[in-house]
Amino acid sequence: MKRISDNILKDMTLEEKAGLCAGLNMWMTKGIDRLGVPAIHMYDGTNGIRKTNSDEEMGITGENMPATCYPTGSAIGSSWNTELLQEIGVALGEEGRAMGVELLLGPGINMKRTPLGGRNFEYYSEDPCLSGELGAAFVNGLQAQGVGASVKHFACNNQEYEKMVTSSEVDERTLREIYLSAFERIVKKANPWTIMCSYNLLNGSYASENEHLLNDILREEWGYDGVVLSDWTAVNDRIRGLNAGLDLEMPGPAEYNAKAIVNAVKSGTLQESKLDASVRRILELVRKTTEEVGDRPTADRDYHELARKAAAESIVLLKNDNRILPIDREIVSSIAVIGRFAKQPRIQGAGSAKVTPTHIDIPFDEILSLAGREITVSYGEGYPTDDKIDDLLIEESAKLAADADLAILFVGQPEYAESEMHDLAGIDLPLHQVKLIQAVAAVQPRCIVVTSSGTAMVMRPWVQHVPGVIHSWLTGQGSGKAIADILFGATNPSGKLSETFPVKLSDNPSYMRIRGENGKLYYREGLFVGYRYYDKKELAPQFPFGHGLSYTTFSYSGMKAVQSGRGGIVTFNVQNTGAMFGQEVVQLYVHDEECKWIRPDQELKAFAKIALAPGETKEVRFELEERDFAYYNTKRGKWTAETGYFQLVAGSSSRDIRLRERLYCDFGQEDISFHKFSLLNDWVGDPAARTVLERSLEEMNKHVTEKVELNDEFIGFWGDFPVIKIFQMFGQTWLKDMTPDEVTEELIRTYEQMRIE
Repeated sequence: MKRISDNILKDMTLEEKAGLCAGLNMWMTKGIDRLGVPAIHMYDGTNGIRKTNSDEEMGITGENMPATCYPTGSAIGSSWNTELLQEIGVALGEEGRAMGVELLLGPGINMKRTPLGGRNFEYYSEDPCLSGELGAAFVNGLQAQGVGASVKHFACNNQEYEKMVTSSEVDERTLREIYLSAFERIVKKANPWTIMCSYNLLNGSYASENEHLLNDILREEWGYDGVVLSDWTAVNDRIRGLNAGLDLEMPGPAEYNAKAIVNAVKSGTLQESKLDASVRRILELVRKTTEEVGDRPTADRDYHELARKAAAESIVLLKNDNRILPIDREIVSSIAVIGRFAKQPRIQGAGSAKVTPTHIDIPFDEILSLAGREITVSYGEGYPTDDKIDDLLIEESAKLAADADLAILFVGQPEYAESEMHDLAGIDLPLHQVKLIQAVAAVQPRCIVVTSSGTAMVMRPWVQHVPGVIHSWLTGQGSGKAIADILFGATNPSGKLSETFPVKLSDNPSYMRIRGENGKLYYREGLFVGYRYYDKKELAPQFPFGHGLSYTTFSYSGMKAVQSGRGGIVTFNVQNTGAMFGQEVVQLYVHDEECKWIRPDQELKAFAKIALAPGETKEVRFELEERDFAYYNTKRGKWTAETGYFQLVAGSSSRDIRLRERLYCDFGQEDISFHKFSLLNDWVGDPAARTVLERSLEEMNKHVTEKVELNDEFIGFWGDFPVIKIFQMFGQTWLKDMTPDEVTEELIRTYEQMRIE
């Protein structure tokens, strides 16, 4: 663009400004030829580029332009590897530029409130720290190539069921600590060029026109200056949306709303300055995405090896009893591979994130290749395409397994189960697969199950009967090779669960309120989502958050923690104590020993994926900020870190804790603002306030029969009483010329004056 946005804005007509605030068609913004403003192209892209054959079509059900299909969000989230996410972002930026893509609609970082969410496969984790760090790395990699990101879906879009008419009812603290925290982290660490608002209402107001969300928090508090665009058809009241900060309506052309904008400006219901702010942000987006960033990549570059690498780092070894894996060629001469997914693998979910892959590795073919001539490999279909139980297929599979030295079963959620537009009915395997596993395990104790799904799974009916379980998630076009390499030990598994796997669905904290009723969905589990709930409830999951096994072992030692400024520094050593190269995901959780408010038992605040050769030791160092010790104090309307003791907990999972160090952090005295109904506990908790109160009580005690002394016994009983009520209760004979209100107001004035002095 030849001229800066302000100069272009000056030359635009009101009608041109209004028109620019909606797309040209399904996938393009509008251009203005006379002013040299080009149109830009945007396409879905959470795990690959879904570029349609025409900009006029959605392209959900058919084939689109071939592109690299990477692991879905839930899979790549289990890599816990920020460097890998940045590498994928760079690759998608290169591939996008070669395909003529200026804006990629991803990543998806909504929290996984329930494992039944139909789009869970698009999202990284149940934890905002993990999601935020991975998302920031992805966005930085992508945008370094001149392709913009669109972080979605903002916010609290946690179900597909009636999502366009359901209000997510979330208290402010839960909203800030759980559902907005990852977005905030990405905004501050990566400055995404766009953010996509969600379909749902949030606390009674549509996300596309929610002033508290889009203006108060995103713009004013976080300082975000990029474009907010709508999910497709998520706009309801366009004028309210513009006033709240929604810049771009998709899809276009939405000419009826352009007319409404013009009329609103002319009638005074929309300030033209508001419209100008949105137009300026859109022009800046166009400038960023049309600037040259080095040489344009060639369209024929192959990213399949990166897709394989990403799949390998995402796959999680859940169970490995008696070291059944990796496959030992000394004792295994025949393998029975069972299950349709071995030849027709599930690599991604359905809906707007479904990519047309450039290539697909088939697990069975890759197993054959690695088995070589010395291992015989047989195949059984195991189960039909539908949900019917085929006893004959099960019997044939059991016979194959019994005649082999080892059985490998490929099972998972059916293709139709995980998709945009509907939620899952359950997280159990289909019954015909459960019966298959049980039948095979009954005749072949050396049995390995490879599961495929985009969300947490229930495994209780069969998991106790098999020694080996690999969760392959939906790991994209390179998953077949990655699975085979892990089975045979060519790759050491390093994935860790990015979400908790419950024993049964009813263990999940959202179970009683999975769906909304009468247009409202109450998030009454509050902060206690995922592992935060299981820890607090002391409820054992099937597999905990952060869990994942390796073919080697790691030891942790020498933990040290010191306060540094208004944060902390934590160091410790990790050693590979086994005989195989491996990667360990080191997780650091923070526990507040004593807090005025209820907090989770522990919260993830830092992590790192480190590679270690056998015998090698590396020091891990984490730098924590004050925010890492804080909670959102709705009483003060800000994040608060309380002075006191914290436990810093390092482990290999949320339940496999290796080191623990106690740290005293001095964050200073909390700046308390008193009001008429502030509690006695609040007054005595601040030294200056206590002094002021004691003086007032001394004066009162001169005129009353029953004296009030602020000793432990009195405070223990009356601590939760507002101070004004203390005066009403004990100061009746004193309060002749003053009211309790006046005494309390004078108390507050004296305290505030003392703090000023």
